[in-house]
Amino acid sequence: MLLNLKRIFCLFQAFLFIVSSFSVYDSKFKEWVDRAAINLTGTSNFSFDTITAQELTVKETEKARCREWYENNVLTTEKPAYDFKVEGKRLSDNLNDWNISVGGESEVGKVYRGGKTTYVTLTHKKSELVATVEATIYEEYATCEWTVFIKNNGTENSPVIKDFYAVNSSVDTGLSTLYVSQGSASKSDDFELYKTSISATPMRFNANGGRTSSFLPYFNISGAKCGVVMCVGWTGQWLSSISQTLNGVHLKAKQEYFKAYLTEGEQVRSPLVSLTFYDGSNALKGFNTLRNWESNCVYIESAFPLTTTVIAGEFDRRGTQEYIDQINSFDDYTCENSDFLWRDAGWYKINNNWYDSVGNWVADPERFPDGFKPIADAANEKGMGLLLWYEPERCCKDTIVYNECIKHDGWLIQCSDEVNLVNIAMDGACEYLGNLVSQSIKENGVELYRQDFNFTPLELWQDADKTIFDGRTGIEENHYVTNLYRYLDTLIEVNPGLIIDNCASGGRRLDLEMSRRSIPLWRTDYNCSDENGQVKDDCVEATQVATYGISCWLPLNGTGLVGSGEYTDRSLITACSQQRTGYKEIRRLMDKNYYPIEYGGLDTSKYLAMQFGDENEGVAFVYKREDVKKNTYTLVLNGLSPNEKYEYYDYDYPDNVSASTGSELMSNGITLTINETPKAVIVMYKKVK
Repeated sequence: MLLNLKRIFCLFQAFLFIVSSFSVYDSKFKEWVDRAAINLTGTSNFSFDTITAQELTVKETEKARCREWYENNVLTTEKPAYDFKVEGKRLSDNLNDWNISVGGESEVGKVYRGGKTTYVTLTHKKSELVATVEATIYEEYATCEWTVFIKNNGTENSPVIKDFYAVNSSVDTGLSTLYVSQGSASKSDDFELYKTSISATPMRFNANGGRTSSFLPYFNISGAKCGVVMCVGWTGQWLSSISQTLNGVHLKAKQEYFKAYLTEGEQVRSPLVSLTFYDGSNALKGFNTLRNWESNCVYIESAFPLTTTVIAGEFDRRGTQEYIDQINSFDDYTCENSDFLWRDAGWYKINNNWYDSVGNWVADPERFPDGFKPIADAANEKGMGLLLWYEPERCCKDTIVYNECIKHDGWLIQCSDEVNLVNIAMDGACEYLGNLVSQSIKENGVELYRQDFNFTPLELWQDADKTIFDGRTGIEENHYVTNLYRYLDTLIEVNPGLIIDNCASGGRRLDLEMSRRSIPLWRTDYNCSDENGQVKDDCVEATQVATYGISCWLPLNGTGLVGSGEYTDRSLITACSQQRTGYKEIRRLMDKNYYPIEYGGLDTSKYLAMQFGDENEGVAFVYKREDVKKNTYTLVLNGLSPNEKYEYYDYDYPDNVSASTGSELMSNGITLTINETPKAVIVMYKKVK
């Protein structure tokens, strides 16, 4: 009876996922359907088994499993993990139509930090199409990744390509459980982490109108035989599906809508896909192997746990000297604990407000006659860099960017006076925008570039398919996303050491390709204040929920909130804090391992607890919400060496140091007495040498 009921639920869930795919994107209905689908068989009320430092170590068996799968499914001339159709014939069923060669493996770090890269070339015998697979294995992290590029080397249009999957393959995990997080929809439960069984009926997850508003494209599959974490890198309309097979799981990922021929010399690409392999059924191993790979191999080397202090928001109208005076008034503590000064939107010449003037990437000459460089210099003298906001892909009518783009066919997709898309799918527009903004960054002394993106692009991309690209489905999006990466890479190349903040209405462009270039300092717009400076009543708890969920996937992330008090401040501690100084020694631990300990959701009558750190040192946060009645909490730690001795103390009482073995801390735990409500207790620990 229970089995039949479960099957019914799985079938209804599959139906809801299909309904979601046909729903109006960026709509309340799609948000509701997506949440209903995951809630049907999933739960956010669960816990993880304790894991030791030794169990977290990447084993030779895991490296070997990754290498075996990689060679048999990516570096192969037989049935590859990727797939596509040409002239209606599927690659996997018609390999004889292709000449396939596998190149040599590069030295470690030759192409990507920590990885060995190989190129697989597939040449179509019946046309001038050539597919190139760029594949990289990161053996120390039991992780592999690949992207497929298809180019028409002929002088005539190619055959039609469709069903272009970056991955359409299986992994023998055994009976499996899925962990997945919601995306950022400016909701109180943004990034909430779910655990759900996987059914034989495919579970479909997709972007919401080209942005990660419904789900994050990260999937931790914990199986009876082994586990695997799949990540997708596509800053557009991605689609992933996961289904249970007899031996494990079948994985699919692609640009959701693509069906097109290629013109002479034209090239398209698949999303980037990575797989991280781990032994055992404890999903914490997968999360932390992924995090360590991201920290050491994916993030740009200039990125680090950081703190920003806001000097001006979007409605600020002061000028150069007033900013310099404010900077000079900062005390030593503020300067020592702030890495960057944050100047948000509205620094350019405006009409009525910050939103209706985007596209003038020159400092307002009346307020800033010498640009922002004097302000950046003043910040530098105090030991801080300058963060400056841009929204380069949108331009308003009669701005510098708008007036240039309308001179060129296809450079602008017009919607209204305030919302016009700079069509970087066109190489000329991409090059123009990259040069313009790179120069602006350099002239203004910007060290942390904040890129926003405040609208849903999919419908505009689909219109451009019809008006610019002869009705070829997905071509606009494919070129746009490809050139978005080219644009960001240009900024970094021209401005060495530049850090990029990935905003997009708060956390709506979070994927593996963007992690290679940026970090999200403002992960959700739920924390925005209204026109009266007020925030939602549950914003503090929502911030805790977001940190609990997003930290499984992204070691570097940040947020902010209007409000004060110790409980609020400590709820806002992230690896990349905004508007809050202090706690620097804690934030540096937050890009290490992560352990979600106890999930209270938004329920103010429940504790919420989480831990960051490694075998040697770390920190745990215990949040006693305002309606919690119990004044004691037992904190059980993770990731320690059982036989080693550890000292630990309450951050508020650093002189009251206790000591226990790792085994005791991971079994009996630490009993905390917390009489104050609400209260955020911070526990620090360190291995005794």
